[in-house]
Amino acid sequence: MKNIAVIGAGNWGTALSATLANLGHRVSLWAYEPEVVESIRTHRENALFMPSISLPESIVATGDLAEALASAEIVLTVMPSHVCRSLYEKMLNHLRPEMIFVSATKGLDTDRLMRMSEIILSVVGEKFPPRLCAISGPSFAQEVVRGDPTAVVVASDDADAARLVQREFSSRVLRLYTSSDMVGVEIGGAVKNVIAIAAGVIEGLGLGHNPTAALITRGLAEICRLACALGARRETLAGLAGMGDLVLTCTGDLSRNRSVGVELGKGRKLPEIIGSMRMVAEGVKTTTATVALAARHGVEMPITQQVHRILEGHVSPSDAIRELMERTLKEE
Repeated sequence: MKNIAVIGAGNWGTALSATLANLGHRVSLWAYEPEVVESIRTHRENALFMPSISLPESIVATGDLAEALASAEIVLTVMPSHVCRSLYEKMLNHLRPEMIFVSATKGLDTDRLMRMSEIILSVVGEKFPPRLCAISGPSFAQEVVRGDPTAVVVASDDADAARLVQREFSSRVLRLYTSSDMVGVEIGGAVKNVIAIAAGVIEGLGLGHNPTAALITRGLAEICRLACALGARRETLAGLAGMGDLVLTCTGDLSRNRSVGVELGKGRKLPEIIGSMRMVAEGVKTTTATVALAARHGVEMPITQQVHRILEGHVSPSDAIRELMERTLKEE
């Protein structure tokens, strides 16, 4: 059994904490919100992000990073992408070379156009070379925490680290596959959120299954083009971290990013939608980063560009779909 620090107590961080604690690991769960710490300590429930779910007694909730990291062998980070760098900077003095760092955040750094593992490397690498892994795949937190069978991928350039995480995290309800393609796994996990917003737009407009099927297929083509331009392997995007996560996020009612798209399709404005949400929809910020990253590498991503235009208020959802349909005809 391992000492595991989970940094981030949103619904995904909470679900992973519960799963790991049920496996017998000693879990320290760091939460930004004092009310979350108090709720878990007092009621064994994360009332803010995962109400009505009883959490194992072995989870120790804390708002102190030093306390959370004190004896950690594995550091599992599940924070929103836009605070990844700042949190790692705050953690740096408490990190040790023997730790394994596992990122479960699905997003891109908007300012630097970096994947989460690149952010971690840029911060921790100033002190020592970190052993890095990334977890991604089709995994709604609510289904994981209630024990629905779920399969995800853990990717790393360090095969031993990936196998260790696979062994320690896998259970009768959570199955991990290993991969050496961190780029593919992270880009698949991040950019599928952009396509999910588009899928929600289709739902919000009251359109049928045909456009959704076309969107998922052509959206996957965009993700593949960008990921491969960055050095990923195409077969990674045909797996759990690519097609698997894309299908889930584009079709599942639990998807926050899809929900944003649904409301956009119904005519609501983005600030109003975001203001009414408790949790982060990563696809909103990731869209901006993806458009910039695609431009940097000369990758064509018309769906992503139209999602960006919708989010920026430059085009209506119906006009964006019309423009996509009227693009120059070409071979698939």
